[in-house]
Amino acid sequence: MIAEATSTTWFLACNVTDVPENGGVCVKYNEEQIALFHFTRLDEWYATQNECPHRKQMALSRGMIGSAGEEPKVACPFHKKTFSLKTGECLSGDECAIKTYPVKVEDGKVFIGIRNE
Repeated sequence: MIAEATSTTWFLACNVTDVPENGGVCVKYNEEQIALFHFTRLDEWYATQNECPHRKQMALSRGMIGSAGEEPKVACPFHKKTFSLKTGECLSGDECAIKTYPVKVEDGKVFIGIRNE
């Protein structure tokens, strides 16, 4: 069995100053809407799909971020369902998850990684 290697394409999403502290913005990459969050308290960056899986609304970038114990999370502004910003797992007990993306910051610029499969 041969394992397929995946690579990551990094794209410039925005400047660090474009994202509110402890908040999010929506970034478009091709046809994908990606929610980008700056969790200032932890000095960490996260990116997820912007679409909430419950009613297919593009809303997660406007959600509230916080934490459940040590797990950083985002709550959908409409349904209050919460998702892990690290894994995308639904923390509200539902059988759904959201896609997550790697993020890196270099020289005041924020890059989001798209996995090529």
